[in-house]
Amino acid sequence: MHKPDSLSSEALDDLEASVGVLMVVWGRSAERIKPKVSPSQLRALVVVDRHGSINLMSLADELGSIPSVTSRLCDRLQAAGLLDRVAGADDRREVMLQLSKDGRRLLRQFRRERQADLKQVLSAMTPRSRSALLTGLSAFYAAATELGLPDEELA
Repeated sequence: MHKPDSLSSEALDDLEASVGVLMVVWGRSAERIKPKVSPSQLRALVVVDRHGSINLMSLADELGSIPSVTSRLCDRLQAAGLLDRVAGADDRREVMLQLSKDGRRLLRQFRRERQADLKQVLSAMTPRSRSALLTGLSAFYAAATELGLPDEELA
């Protein structure tokens, strides 16, 4: 690893490699949840969960997708019992998407698995390294937020 103050290509390569490993640890938990869902389905469930209730157009916008593709994705999630479509409170013609009971259970399982994976790695680190990592990630988050980078896209 290179010195922290360096923004050399080697330091960026080190950062990229570390983030890659973090993403692998982060993503492993999705492989153990039942029923199996694709990364795009999981992301849709996370977005719906964050909003509590969201219409198809808004979900498509957040996913960076077109409504017809998002509708088919929601059809599959609904068929799997993970998503419910309900009439809108203000406009009964508007269809709102909400997590079903099984959808909420799946996301709880996903988050428990993800936290267990993170805890395993963090436990293997020294307290000092763990503290430095958390301090650095907090600063990274603050800088990214200040730059206006979206932080809501993560599962």
